[in-house]
Amino acid sequence: MGKNLKQLTNRIYYLPSDPKTDRPILSAICGADQTLIVDAGNSDKHAKLFLNELNQCQITNYHSVVLTHWHWDHSFGTNQMNMLAIAHEKTKMQLEKIMEYEWSDDALDDRVEKGLESRFCSEMIKKEFGIDRNITITLPNITFKEQIDIDLGGVRCVIKHVGGDHSDDSSLIFVEEEKVLFLGDCLYPSLYTQQPQYKIDNVRHLLENIEMFDAEIYVLSHEPPLAKDDFMGYISLLKLICDLTEKHQRNHMNLVNELSTQINRKLSQLEEEIVYCFINGL
Repeated sequence: MGKNLKQLTNRIYYLPSDPKTDRPILSAICGADQTLIVDAGNSDKHAKLFLNELNQCQITNYHSVVLTHWHWDHSFGTNQMNMLAIAHEKTKMQLEKIMEYEWSDDALDDRVEKGLESRFCSEMIKKEFGIDRNITITLPNITFKEQIDIDLGGVRCVIKHVGGDHSDDSSLIFVEEEKVLFLGDCLYPSLYTQQPQYKIDNVRHLLENIEMFDAEIYVLSHEPPLAKDDFMGYISLLKLICDLTEKHQRNHMNLVNELSTQINRKLSQLEEEIVYCFINGL
């Protein structure tokens, strides 16, 4: 196997995320007939690295690459992937908008000033691409509205639009035979708002959608894959914070106190941040 590639299940391989330049997990779902790639990577280099690793494992016969959402780190490698690309119709609309953009330092800084680009993304784009910023945005060839099902030969993938605060075009991919659910970034807070935020209704709607799938492994794009127990712990925490935010509204102190009573310990830094996101979303 390639030195970076990891095997998640019998038929699923992935390249772990890399926080240095905000590279998300890239995955390959291998059916008897064809292989589906999840996310295109944040650059030509990222996409190339992944394809080389797959090549070393003799994983070929690509069906397509599916984008979980439009953000640069998941879509800027599409051109290099050079295969059929599938995405939600809103993903395509967002990519069409940014096709006109320039990517020089000045252009990026200007968009950050205007609130069109997140400062974090801008810094990471500069890091990933260096001075010679050859960025080609490639639009998906196939779009869907609610759901699209793909049979790779003994392995069925359900691609379903779920939205959420992070990006309203977010879609997840469920691989029934392997009991794996790819969540992209859908569970993370918003990125293009002044403060990161979660809206109670959005989170509840999202969790309902996620819980419809009977998975054993959950893959969020910027962390190691989670087993069911760990993931369910995370879900119940989000549900609890939804309820407590609704109850206490902007009373941060009361919210934190009741939450820490319920979980029977002091809040972790992550939990503190989640609480802030919910209060920002009110």
